[in-house]
Amino acid sequence: MTTLPGDRPSKWDRAARYLRVAMILHAHPDGIGAREIAKQIGVSTRTVYRDLRAMDEEAGLPLWQESGRWGLEGGAFLPPLALTLHEAMALFLAARVLTKANDEGDTELIGALVKLAQVLPPVLSEHIRRAVDNYALTPANERFTRVFRTLTEAWASRRVVVIQYDSGVYDDSRGVRRARVQPHLIEPSALTRSLYLIGFDEERAARRTFKVERILEASLAPERFEPRADADHGLEAAWDVIADQPVEEVVVRFSPSVARRVAETRWHPSQELELPGDGSLLWRGRAAGLHEVRIWILGWGADAEVIEPSSLRADVAAELRRAADRY
Repeated sequence: MTTLPGDRPSKWDRAARYLRVAMILHAHPDGIGAREIAKQIGVSTRTVYRDLRAMDEEAGLPLWQESGRWGLEGGAFLPPLALTLHEAMALFLAARVLTKANDEGDTELIGALVKLAQVLPPVLSEHIRRAVDNYALTPANERFTRVFRTLTEAWASRRVVVIQYDSGVYDDSRGVRRARVQPHLIEPSALTRSLYLIGFDEERAARRTFKVERILEASLAPERFEPRADADHGLEAAWDVIADQPVEEVVVRFSPSVARRVAETRWHPSQELELPGDGSLLWRGRAAGLHEVRIWILGWGADAEVIEPSSLRADVAAELRRAADRY
């Protein structure tokens, strides 16, 4: 279905109305009738019923209904935060990065932005409104949302999660694999505009990285697991999110035309910069996940030359030759 520009304000209004309904429910732990909610927010009772159904079915809020009264299950909301202006701004910027990095429609992200808008000055709040309007155009993916919610519950409650994972993206012969995973982290990647589940694969007896978009189904197993002290060990060596590969020394020479731009950014915690004196720049670092490093290097085109490791140099050279042949 095509979303028309005229639909954009209604998406924000609906999200903001959901928030107001949720706040009313939160303030009435013993429940409240739909007619009373309608009076407080200035809409029809029919609209409130429609909103309550959507909040339950689409937004996943745990609602209860009894004798004409509606309420929120205990623990539906986390405790409130007392944010300073600068702390709220930091969260806003982080959310903005996520809206750019995530190409799947996410009702939770919209809800978080709407709530954040309530505590910011009008100038910043208007920026959030525009961010929500733009992000609301992202096509919804019900399967992704369902999987993501299950992974979040598994991670928060330290439950094993059973996933059906599409391993055939690069090799059709691999097909779909069932895996039992102890979730350690859920990491966003600005490089691939995706989310990744990082956890202990019980069958492989090792930590593995799973792209959330490739998880076809996810369900909570009854078993819980003890947190590992080294759950995030090695992530500091990852170029982006892949930390289950060997760490290797990477050396890249950048031409004088891009040397200053490369030096402006700290690309990796291990990086060291060297200026040979001819205007070029030698970039050194130790990183895991050479596939991700390769994407970064190829983005600089002919202005980047891999010096080490030799395997990465050969891989980049072969890719550039294939690209030249195509053009």
